[in-house]
Amino acid sequence: MFGGVPAWFPSVASIVLWGMVVLYTLSAGFWSYEMWLAHSYSPPPLTYGADDVQVRVLTVDAESVVQETVNAVPDELTDIHVIAESAMDIEGASVHVVPDEVDSIATRKGRALEWARRHVPCEREFVLYLDEDTRMQGFDGLPDSDIVQFREYPAYTGSRLAYWSEIVRMGFQVEQRAFPKLAIPLYAWGGGIAVRKSVEDAVTWEFPSLVEDTVFVWKAVVEWGASFDVVDTRFRNQAPPSIRAMIFQRRRWEAGTKGQDRLLPPHYWVLYAVRNASWAISPFAPIVTFLGYYYATHIAFGAEFRVLSAAFVGFMFVWIAVGLSYYEDTERSDVLVFAAAPVVYALHAVGALVGYVFKPSTFETTEKVD
Repeated sequence: MFGGVPAWFPSVASIVLWGMVVLYTLSAGFWSYEMWLAHSYSPPPLTYGADDVQVRVLTVDAESVVQETVNAVPDELTDIHVIAESAMDIEGASVHVVPDEVDSIATRKGRALEWARRHVPCEREFVLYLDEDTRMQGFDGLPDSDIVQFREYPAYTGSRLAYWSEIVRMGFQVEQRAFPKLAIPLYAWGGGIAVRKSVEDAVTWEFPSLVEDTVFVWKAVVEWGASFDVVDTRFRNQAPPSIRAMIFQRRRWEAGTKGQDRLLPPHYWVLYAVRNASWAISPFAPIVTFLGYYYATHIAFGAEFRVLSAAFVGFMFVWIAVGLSYYEDTERSDVLVFAAAPVVYALHAVGALVGYVFKPSTFETTEKVD
């Protein structure tokens, strides 16, 4: 014992703290590598137009929200369908109600996607999937790729902290521009994604998952050799309207990818293990930095730990800055996100921490507002 502290405690603390910092450093280092790849990526030329695309909007029962989404679809896109769990009247689109009984192992949204694939006729080359709250901001066409990912642009919906957390997320998510240069995209945003119909019919949505969009892309690329590209066109969507909704959303994302990363090659297992773990420990970033600054002398390689633990928090501000630059219409008051960074960053990641430890048993749809 030394000063009431067991003799083994500094060694254990060093291992734990160094483990957290190393995980985070590896994750931030890979993100930096992706930024280098993204800098040299140019989306391919657009070869398919509106006549080659069928639009499908997925919803449970948010009729008024869906109507706004359909209203925002550019006029040149005329083949519009709503896939819903309940009957609704939508002007400008054909509504298809998913029966209560569907012969599919897929669940919730995946079940609706699979039913629509089987029963909604499509003679177009591509199906463009939108979430119920996706507002298209124009449509310039599609490249000759099997899967085309549009960019998302979350809007404020009532919770400033949740909106600021989305700014952090979008700062990190600019990495998507690098995904076409990776062997396999790391994840997908199903709220704005176009899929070649022949590829969809080959892969199908016939699998259980909490993150059906990401798993579909993984299966398409790994099992069928599908091509994947990202376009710079941004579609508006809604930031979670509350902290609770955001935590449940992040929990599902973390648990969903963590549970199905075995679809990927083994070296991706390691990559995902590092990314998932580093996101889950992110709420503790300020604490680790504090310990590194004040107790470095009690930690193995204390000077080095102090530098890396400061970088732990430094990247938090990098992603906030990148996120703010991604947006074009933030308010001046949104710069206060820098002052609230530790709280915002912790809230952004706490759902991932919960999802990492406790896998949700059900899919909880994020609430949308009019």
